[in-house]
Amino acid sequence: MSKLHSRSSSSSDASTPRSAPVAKVLVVDDDQAMAHVVMGHIRSHGMEAFVATNSSELAEALRRREPDILLLDLMLKHEDGLDLLRALRKESDIPVIIMSGHRRDEIDRVVGLELGADDYLPKPFGLHELTARIRAVLRRHITSKMAAARGAGEGRVRFDAWEFDLQARTVGRTGAPAIALTKGEYALLRAFVDAPGRPLSREHLMRATRLHEDVFDRSIDVQILRLRRKLEQDPREPTLIVTQRGAGYVFTPSVEHAR
Repeated sequence: MSKLHSRSSSSSDASTPRSAPVAKVLVVDDDQAMAHVVMGHIRSHGMEAFVATNSSELAEALRRREPDILLLDLMLKHEDGLDLLRALRKESDIPVIIMSGHRRDEIDRVVGLELGADDYLPKPFGLHELTARIRAVLRRHITSKMAAARGAGEGRVRFDAWEFDLQARTVGRTGAPAIALTKGEYALLRAFVDAPGRPLSREHLMRATRLHEDVFDRSIDVQILRLRRKLEQDPREPTLIVTQRGAGYVFTPSVEHAR
């Protein structure tokens, strides 16, 4: 797959006066009829929309069009949408909504989440729901960016033998290489260190990680498992992130905030 580029802070048409930014939506789908309907609906709601049908067109559109969000069909004829998502996440944090009508829907949801998707829409879906999801994901992305900017001066959090770097979004032990966290893992760990010793319900953690309850219900458990694999000596017998039956999860270690 050719090199993918994230959206830059400046745009080639930055000098063009606009009353408000217009969201740019890139539809990655090789079903021309479906893409045409989706783009028409998106445009009717005041957003720009354009299409890419394969990885080469995706890379070119990211470079030239600088989209704000991707709608990615997992069932392309000649390429695996999950492979495209995996490659994209090595280069960019652009929001991605994945779409699929595959019989392995539930598996695709979990894998897509693990690879960094922001939302999931099973086919067939309502067009009004699609635009609502697009706007919701964009709002969360902007909020996350603003929070990251506010937290740029934040320091580190220490717990157990670990140090959590809030700015770099890594965890590490003294003398060992830092371990990178995904967006979901970072948000989850941030929620835990902000409330040590308190049972946090799945609903609370879903709000903290800004996931849709109807889409990613069990994915909190997946994120917990992934975080345990990075932090626990034995993820099968966790001591840092403990399940409390009927209540949720408890972060057990003492937490020290440092600059």
